[in-house]
Amino acid sequence: MSRIPAHTVENAPEASRALLQHAIQFSPTGRPLNLHAQMAHSPAVLVAYSAIRQATAEHNTVGPKVSSALMLATATTVGNDYVVGITSRLAGMLGWADDEVAALRSGDTFGDNDIDALTDLIREAATNAGTVTDTTWKAAQAAGWTDQQLAEAFAYLGLTVFTGYFLNYAQTEIDV
Repeated sequence: MSRIPAHTVENAPEASRALLQHAIQFSPTGRPLNLHAQMAHSPAVLVAYSAIRQATAEHNTVGPKVSSALMLATATTVGNDYVVGITSRLAGMLGWADDEVAALRSGDTFGDNDIDALTDLIREAATNAGTVTDTTWKAAQAAGWTDQQLAEAFAYLGLTVFTGYFLNYAQTEIDV
């Protein structure tokens, strides 16, 4: 059972209503997902989540397909089925084949050295509270990722950890 009430646009705190209404536009259900509906209980939570999402969308240099791989790699490390499900679905919608989504979920490599190096980096960071070895960092650089892109990858890690931890904390029921 969920710990935090899920809101509709009508009964959400005033400061959450516009963001909750915006979230509906991207919902496959035509209503707020439980993820957003529970975050809306505290405008601070929904605003923080929305700000990170907006910043990563507006300033993305790795592209949507790669960002979905980063979020999925992080989600499997965070350990939240809701986030793993959403990011798996997103990865598929953005062009990852089923076997590639499975590899991203399991941590297996799938032959794309650039993506493998970047997802290895992000998994290591997610596992070790942001710490990565110089070897892992240099492998990502050698694969062609710039320091700007490696810093950006951390924003996707942060977004996914924030989301997954909140969902664990709130015991959010899966609705997608």
